[in-house]
Amino acid sequence: IISAVTFLLPAVYINLLPSENPGDSVILTWIHLPLLMWFAWGMAFTDYDFRNRSRRMDFIRHNGDLLIIYALIAIAGGILTAITIGLFDSIGLSIGEFYAENIIIAGAASAPVVAAFITDSYPALLNRTAPLIAGIFSPLVLLTLIIFLVAMAVAGKDPYNNRDFLLIFNVMLLGVMAIIIYSVSGTQAAKPGKFNRIVLFVLSIISIAIDLVALSAIFYRLGEYGLTPNKLAVLASNILVLVNLIMIMTDLFRINFRNREFRIVENTVAKYLPVYLAWIIFVVFCFPLIFGMK
Repeated sequence: IISAVTFLLPAVYINLLPSENPGDSVILTWIHLPLLMWFAWGMAFTDYDFRNRSRRMDFIRHNGDLLIIYALIAIAGGILTAITIGLFDSIGLSIGEFYAENIIIAGAASAPVVAAFITDSYPALLNRTAPLIAGIFSPLVLLTLIIFLVAMAVAGKDPYNNRDFLLIFNVMLLGVMAIIIYSVSGTQAAKPGKFNRIVLFVLSIISIAIDLVALSAIFYRLGEYGLTPNKLAVLASNILVLVNLIMIMTDLFRINFRNREFRIVENTVAKYLPVYLAWIIFVVFCFPLIFGMK
């Protein structure tokens, strides 16, 4: 019953909002509703045990594993598609359009289901693979960020006067934040080495720097163009992420230089998730009312 209400209430609510010429607040509701559904799925995943923080991290780990398996299926499907179309082209039969309309669409729709089945059926395999992938990509992401920031400074680009660049900046920040959180959840089970712990610590510092730049750009645009639903949503989201990053960085500092156990950062990530949920609920249900559907 709880699950039914949790999923049906937002579905009914979203259909009550205006669909013709929607304002920014309504569009923000549409954007945040899938995130709310993700949290609803998470609550069902944890059997509505709201105090069990380890189950929250299990859910994050499950999502990361699911994404990895889905990506592998997509890559394999892409290779199979190229081979199949190439083979038929070699005998003079063009099946590209038919394949796209009948096979690719069906495969894309079924891939998440297959990925979920593999994730649930072979947890031991993922327990070894996921931390390895996180350990490989974390240094690569760190290196990419450093190169990007240096290139941005050399090129003279900034997010203050370019709205699209600011959007990309924020998307990059959220992506890095997701990588840090998944690395934390995956690394916990793998007893990370000193190098991986240092990488995560430096990555969190750089992420904080990126967030501060983004926040300064948002405040600048607020002063220049005034307050809008979009600016308020981005501003609050960046502040929430900044606070979370500072908490994670503090824990990683204690782990690296005070010999604390790694589970403290996992606990920090888990206990902060309700803060994100509260903000998403506020955006979904309050923004349209506050801004008059504009």
